[in-house]
Amino acid sequence: MRHAYRTALVTGASSGIGESFARVLAARGTDLVIVARRTGLLDDLARELVERYRVAVEVLAADLTDLAQRAEVEGRLRADPVELLVNNAGHGAFGAFADTPLNDHLAQVELNVTALVRLTHAALPGMVERRRGGVLNVASMSGFAPSPGSATYGATKAYVASFSESLHSEVAGKGVHVTALCPGFTRTEDDVPSNILWLRRDDVARAGLEAVSAGRALCIPGVQYKAAFPALRLVPRPLLRAAVNRVWQQAAGTR
Repeated sequence: MRHAYRTALVTGASSGIGESFARVLAARGTDLVIVARRTGLLDDLARELVERYRVAVEVLAADLTDLAQRAEVEGRLRADPVELLVNNAGHGAFGAFADTPLNDHLAQVELNVTALVRLTHAALPGMVERRRGGVLNVASMSGFAPSPGSATYGATKAYVASFSESLHSEVAGKGVHVTALCPGFTRTEDDVPSNILWLRRDDVARAGLEAVSAGRALCIPGVQYKAAFPALRLVPRPLLRAAVNRVWQQAAGTR
């Protein structure tokens, strides 16, 4: 069963793929709750979407790594449920694990994993009870391969993909769709030059929304990444580690 969602909450909505989610949903007539840290950008986006698409847009400024602010978003999801939750907010840092401050790694886990799990738990039980709803969790292709230079980020995205597929199975047949969106390299700003490896953020958002509407467990946007995905599962892990390690050494300037 395909779902056309009438209401949605989108995290990380002030820029990048999150902004694209908000724009695509508003264009489809979906009323929105948009969440991010930057109030000014959220207010500007809300004003534009209301004027252009005549939808209702609620601004909820929150840092999802802050327990009190995150609790407000959780409370909003329980008190006034939405039909679609888009867990898009995420953070990554590039650098050797041992050379990066521990708090940077923990902040990634807090946002990419803990916040996502808590918001999903705030929204999903009500969706199951109503037998209608969707959760779209933004993971990454980096979750399927070793990620030297972004070890914590890759690990958090592996968690998101596995978590989402498991929930997809748990709620199958209950009218609720859970989908992991796993993009590769994505241009989060429109003025970045085109490249065969890079996806457009609007295309990624549309692919994810199409997948959760259709009830697919996993979405890999882009023909280049769809073609590469089976190789990540089939190539022997030692060979895969050797390949990504060469890329990491070149990026880090050690070769």
